Amino acid sequence: MMITRRSTGRRIRRAAAEAAARATRPDGHGRGALVAFGALAAADLVAVAGDRTRGPRRAAKPLLMPALASYALRRRADERTPVPATLMAGLACATAGDTALLLDEHEPAFLLGMAAFLGTQVSYTAGYARLGALRGLRRRPWTAAGCLAGWAAANAVLAPSMEKRLRLPVAGYSLALTVMGAAALGVGGRVAAGAAAFVGSDLLIGLQASGRRVPSQELLIMAGYILGQYLITTGWLDRLDEADS
Repeated sequence: MMITRRSTGRRIRRAAAEAAARATRPDGHGRGALVAFGALAAADLVAVAGDRTRGPRRAAKPLLMPALASYALRRRADERTPVPATLMAGLACATAGDTALLLDEHEPAFLLGMAAFLGTQVSYTAGYARLGALRGLRRRPWTAAGCLAGWAAANAVLAPSMEKRLRLPVAGYSLALTVMGAAALGVGGRVAAGAAAFVGSDLLIGLQASGRRVPSQELLIMAGYILGQYLITTGWLDRLDEADS
C-alpha cells in the first residue's frame, strides 16, 4: 500500500511538472494562454453576474493572473529571452490577493488581500520606471499632481464612512495605487489605459467599503480589474518588444 501511494505521488508530481513546463514553454505568441485567460474571465464574469461573489463557481478567479503570466512566458521567442521580473511579481501578488478575497469576505481577508495587491502596485510602479515613466512624467508634471489631488479628494470623501480601523490601510494602499496609475500615465498607451481600468475597479471597491452601492457593482469591479490587468500585461510586453526591435 505504501509503495502504491508513493508511486501515485510521483506520477502526480511528474504530471504537474509536465503541465507547468507546457504552460511556460515559449512559442513566440502565447495565443493559447490568452484563449485560456479569456475563457477564465468569461466564466468568472458569468459567475459574478449570477450574484455569486464566492464559492465553487468562482474557481476561475485565482487562475486568471497565472494565465496572464503563462502568456508572458509563452510569447517569448525562446527560453533565453527574459521576462520582466516586476511584471511576474505583480501578477503573483495579484493571484494571492484574488485568492484571499475569494475565500473570505471578512476584514482579515480584506486586509490580507489589500496587502497582496500592495505588492502588485509596488511591482508595477518599479516596472513602469524601467519603461520610461519618469521621463513621461517630467514632460507632463501636472499628471502626477492631478493624480495625487484625486487621491486626496477620494479619501476625504470616503474615509468618514469607513470603519476607523480601515481608514489608514485604505489610505496607504490607495496612495500606492495612485502612484502606480500616475507612473502608468508616464508610460502611456495600453499600459496607461489598463492602469486607469485597474484604478477604477479599486475605486468601486472603496465605494463598497464605505457603504456606497452602484448598480452591478461587483460585475463592474471584476470587469475593470480583468480588462486592466490584460491591457497592462499586453501593453508592457509590447513596449519591451518595441525596445528590442
